Amino acid sequence: MDKLNGGKKVQNKKYPSLLFRDRIKSIKNEVGEMFEIILESNRKAITLIDDYDEKIAEEVIENGKTIDVLGYELERKCIKFIAVEQPLASDLMFIESTIRIISHGKRIAYLSSNIAESSELIKDINVPQELLNDLQYMADYVQIMLSKGIRCYLNQDLKMAKELRLDDDKVDDLFDVILKQTIDLLAKKTDQALEIVNLIFIARFLERIGDRVVSIGTRTIFLKTNERPDIETIKEDIEY
Repeated sequence: MDKLNGGKKVQNKKYPSLLFRDRIKSIKNEVGEMFEIILESNRKAITLIDDYDEKIAEEVIENGKTIDVLGYELERKCIKFIAVEQPLASDLMFIESTIRIISHGKRIAYLSSNIAESSELIKDINVPQELLNDLQYMADYVQIMLSKGIRCYLNQDLKMAKELRLDDDKVDDLFDVILKQTIDLLAKKTDQALEIVNLIFIARFLERIGDRVVSIGTRTIFLKTNERPDIETIKEDIEY
């Protein structure tokens, strides 16, 4: 539609412009690149649980700082995009959601750093193999969740986003199992209590990563449906 401006017809600019689409695509690509670093950092962190390596631990901790900087730069880019481009409707919602996703990513990176730090404190403990296996299984499961979380957001995959709720239930169950086993171990090795308690910390950090990933899935569902997801309805949709 044309508008009058001082008696002259002014043609509205086409929305969205090619430049607009290029910029929003650039943001999406940078989010993907940031989460690739987060995925790799978390992968390295969980290898430390069973095989501690000081060099790898330092890399994970340093990556946490790098991701924090990348995240803030991406957040600024998103805010500038909103101010300059003034996106409408779904585009505005995507950019605002992306700012939230970046925040989750930064926190996940710091939780990976926490896992690296706690892994150093358990390296000299003779951890029962069953407990170690369960903790590693939990870590691997969370890594899969993390990969699914960022893919579901970038690809706007509603089905995958819903699956994350059930995945999180599995992680919560594993946490309960590990907590019980660690308490039993504490009762037997009270002289190493300060070190052993880090097994619980690691499990808790993994659980928190899972929670952050679920938040990414929830945001994806909101973007696709424009409605706040109901947890029980999501689970019923997946199970049946």
